[in-house]
Amino acid sequence: MYLIVDYNAEMINLEHVSFRYPHSAPIVRDVGLTVKKGQVVAVMGPSGCGKTTLLRIVAGLLRPYEGRVQLFEQTIPYESPAQLRALRTKMGMLFQFGALFTDMSVYDNVAFPLRETTTLNEQAVRERVMQKLSAVGLAEAAEKMPAEISGGMARRVALARAIAQNPQVMLFDEPFTGLDPIAMDTIASLIREQTNTLNAASIVVSHDVQETFAISDYIYIMHQSGIVAHGTPAELLRHTDPFIRRFIHGREDALVHGGHV
Repeated sequence: MYLIVDYNAEMINLEHVSFRYPHSAPIVRDVGLTVKKGQVVAVMGPSGCGKTTLLRIVAGLLRPYEGRVQLFEQTIPYESPAQLRALRTKMGMLFQFGALFTDMSVYDNVAFPLRETTTLNEQAVRERVMQKLSAVGLAEAAEKMPAEISGGMARRVALARAIAQNPQVMLFDEPFTGLDPIAMDTIASLIREQTNTLNAASIVVSHDVQETFAISDYIYIMHQSGIVAHGTPAELLRHTDPFIRRFIHGREDALVHGGHV
């Protein structure tokens, strides 16, 4: 059983957000969601439904053409690159496959954001890096190169790098993809644990139902660019609509071929 922390502070808030590239149909359409401190909120759905695009909007990497995006109760400052950079120092991001710098050691990979964006001296950097590697169970791997560790270990290193600056918001894009069941469970537990430890607001984009339901406080299901259902894991498991039930119980193709909520 995971601890669920429910604070009132809204760290992430999207209202009627839509996004499309020029001369294309909307990739994200009229989406609203809220994430509070201490919450893990999941965005789920089949490939191509707009999940990763939505995450990039939250990160300030894409600007919606409609709607409002607020982080830390402030609208994202798209017009100011300096303010955007400052905002991102409060965020930790683990994108799909969690690519590491192959020519850097595990230690240097985790140290990279600290050296680039903070004024910490090298002793303080070392203390922080070893703390984060210990948090993901990899302190003994600090001097190894990425080619010397497994895929599951590499994902844990990427997670350590994502939390190196003690972020207030954490964004995870398909963190379980390509992992064996044991590694998936480890990463899922670490996401929940670090969200609680940092009292952060986390969004997990995933299509892995079992792991995502186990760690999430609230879940939004996307289909054809919009939100088609949302609720706690328990509420969604009781959902009576065949469309949602088929998705939850492993028939992702159901979202492609039919059904509406």
